[in-house]
Formats: sequence, structure tokens, C-alpha cells
Amino acid sequence: MSSRMEAGVGLPDAEGARSASGATNARDLRKALKAGAAGTPPHDESSAAETPPPASDAFPAALREALGRRGLSLERVSERLRARGIGVSQATLSSWQRGRSQPERARSLRAVEVLEEILDLPGGALRSLLGPRRPRGRVAPARGEAAALQVLGEDSVVEKALGERFRHFNQETGSLLIHDVVTLGASGTLSNLTTTNVLRANRAGADRALFVLSFDDEQAEPLDIRVTSGRLGEATYLKGLKSLVLEIHFGRELAKLDTTVVSYAVDVSPSREPATHYERWSRANLHEYLQQVFFHPDALPSGCRRYFRDQVGSPPRAQRRLSMNDSHSTHVLASRCKPGVHGLAWDFDTGE
Repeated sequence: MSSRMEAGVGLPDAEGARSASGATNARDLRKALKAGAAGTPPHDESSAAETPPPASDAFPAALREALGRRGLSLERVSERLRARGIGVSQATLSSWQRGRSQPERARSLRAVEVLEEILDLPGGALRSLLGPRRPRGRVAPARGEAAALQVLGEDSVVEKALGERFRHFNQETGSLLIHDVVTLGASGTLSNLTTTNVLRANRAGADRALFVLSFDDEQAEPLDIRVTSGRLGEATYLKGLKSLVLEIHFGRELAKLDTTVVSYAVDVSPSREPATHYERWSRANLHEYLQQVFFHPDALPSGCRRYFRDQVGSPPRAQRRLSMNDSHSTHVLASRCKPGVHGLAWDFDTGE
């Protein structure tokens, strides 16, 4: 699962809605999640029809739209280009659709013409949208985007869930302290996640933050969301990505270096298999991170361990065994956390 700010959460395999003003019932929650139930990434429709994208953004926007309409992966498109004698890697295609570089050499321009055929577009539909030649043929990603890519990798679930918003993902704020409380049920599956996040404004005017929570199992869906510090502005569940996007408003605009606290809790429906770990990713240094995991007395693990990953999906390292206390819980406390993935894993005795 993933959360946003200068941190994302990677769940065992896994955020909901009560605003500061009161509880949200099941019917209201279904309405809040309805927009994303089909797996369509959220987007801002305000004045979209009246304001076309700048010339520099027109090509990547059109390429993304065409790819989405045809339902073709970058791998498949690369294969089709190669079959036509044009070698364009997935990484290059990804860079084109993200606007980080654009085709300029003769071979790349030929690839664009073939792309128009592959994507069933009129001749010149893409090539006519290319902006003026760039000095070095590449646009560096925004600082926050580059830091997130270092930890999440290319084409991550978080990037797909946020769409255009990923490029400026919570650049106005950064996390100082995060406290996650993970509660498992009698079957060992995730039951509840509660998070408290202390944020500091990087610039004046910050008034909200985004959080993306991803589930390993499609049956593990949000049942109830309670925001106890802040106000829920958006709750969109993207079933196809098994991810929940939350936008939480602070209730005021922050001055530069001002701090605020965001707290929320999410009840989760039981998944097919017991949870085996919980992860939080961070693209910037955290002053402190505390993770607590509470196990049900009828589903106690045979062992627990903490670990660290340099990037989502990379091999875990710095592993250390953890003990459990009388409340059937264990925890990880890390100070001055460097960017990466901090996790806690556990094993259930199968009896075999």
C-alpha cells in the first residue's frame, strides 16, 4: 500500500472516511468511492475543455490518451515497433509519454509516424504536436518526481493512480514524523490501518496532501474511512490498481515551514490470505517513523523482523528479529530515516 507526502505506504498487502465533522455511513462511503470503482484514475475536470494543454505538453498527453484508448502496454508497443524495424525501448516510450523527452532524431520521428499507425491515429496526429527542438532532447523530472522515481521505480502503481498529479506529488509539504498502527484480525488479514502524519510546508499556501494506499489482494477494500485531524476532500478507490487515493485538507493555508497534523483510520475488508508484511516508502528523510503491528490472540505469528529496501521491490536488507509484548504487538522505531522502504514482516506457523 502506499501513502503520500514525502512518504508512501506499502502495505502487507494494503486508508477511509469520517471527516472531522462526523462519521460517514456505508452509503456515503460507497458514493465517495464510486468514481474510481471501475479503476479509472482520478482527474481534475475543471475548465479542461476550455484550456488545451501547452504545446510542450500536447504530444505526451495525446500519446498517453491514445495508448489508454487502445489498451496497449509500452512493452507491446515496443515489440510492434521492433517488428517494423524500428528499435524504441520501453524506457524511451515511457519518457515520451511523461514529457521528460521528445522524439527529435530522424529515426525517432519515423517511429512517431509508425506509432500513429499502431494506435489507429490519422497521419500527423502525433508528429504535429511536437514542440520545438530542445537543447539536449530531455526535460529533467521535477525534483519531487525524481525523488519518488528513485524509490518507486518507473510506472509504479502510485504513478498510475495519480496520473498527471504524480509529477507534482505533494511538493508543497514534507513529512517530519509518521506513526502507523496496523491491526490484524482473527484470520491474520488486515483489519484496520491508522496513520498520524506530521507535515511541514515547503512553501506558503499549502492546504492539502495526497495519500495513495495500495492493497496486494483485490478483496482487501476500504470499508470505512475516518479522518480525525484534517478534512477528507477525496476518496477514490481504483479497483483495477487495488489502490485508494485520499486527498486530505488541512483546514487552513500554511505559512512556509509551518506544521500541521493529519490523522486518518481505514477499516479494510478481509482479504483471501493472511497479511505477511507492512511497508512504508519515503522519498525524503523522515525525522522519525514508528510502526506498530497488533496481532489477534487467535492468530499470533511465529516470528517478526524489520527490514529496509532501497527501492520498492528490491531485496530486503538490514533485517533484524523483533520480539512481541504482552499486548500481542511489535513495533519498529526509526530515527533520521533515509529515503527508501521501511518494513516489518512476520511469519505464521502453518502447522505443516
